[in-house]
Amino acid sequence: MRLDDLRADCERCAGLCCVAPAFSASADFAIDKAAGQPCPNLQPDFRCGIHSTLRERGFPGCAVYDCFGAGQKVVQVSFAGQDWRTTPDVAPQMFTVFTIMRQLHELLWYLTEALSLPQARSLHAELRVALDHTGRLTRGGPDELVELDVAAHRESVNTLLLRTSELVRAEAPGRPVDHRGADLVGKDLRGADLSGANLRGAYLIGADLRAADLRMADLIGVDFRGADLTGADLSSCVFLTQFQVNAANGDHTTQLPASLTRPTHWGQGVGVPWTRRA
Repeated sequence: MRLDDLRADCERCAGLCCVAPAFSASADFAIDKAAGQPCPNLQPDFRCGIHSTLRERGFPGCAVYDCFGAGQKVVQVSFAGQDWRTTPDVAPQMFTVFTIMRQLHELLWYLTEALSLPQARSLHAELRVALDHTGRLTRGGPDELVELDVAAHRESVNTLLLRTSELVRAEAPGRPVDHRGADLVGKDLRGADLSGANLRGAYLIGADLRAADLRMADLIGVDFRGADLTGADLSSCVFLTQFQVNAANGDHTTQLPASLTRPTHWGQGVGVPWTRRA
């Protein structure tokens, strides 16, 4: 498995991310949309009618979304090329399978990254078993996927990922901070030494992380919406995804892992908005 195999190929999908999830009007999505209801911007050819102006039109959440390649897997493999418009009978099951598949593909991303980390060499055999098992699950039929206890599988994989994280963070100098699940919304963390930090599930919405050191930090599940990563060093952080990077703001001085791409909106003044919580 390569990380390149876990990137979205919208041309081979059927707009599943524009139909399957439910959305409430917010800073991320301009309108209310029920699960299974096509977004009004979705065109007959499954393309977004406002793709080039999503942020300006109030849909930054769509601009940053990443299915980890689950969309094309569901359409092309699970449903053998069918789509919910021409074969409406499969729609409910297809949307459910997409939700499950995205979770499995996200786990594949983390497991593949973990296997690339030399610090986790002692866990590579276990990680390989988990990767192969997760891959087999994604190739199951729609009925199998619907019945899958994906929460239990996530918990099992997460145990391995946490052990991987501990091995990586153990190499950070000093005494790394533990901000797991912390509310750091809007915090001024300019120049902060967060190397080796446990930031799993932390809320860094709108945080000022300019020039912060995030090397070897565990960033799985961190909410970076609207965070300023200008000049920050994330080059050797672990479990960061393109989805998280796309939701943040930065520029050419932000250092990212080699597997991730610098968002096109960075440095153009078209950031991701955020709202301070009460």
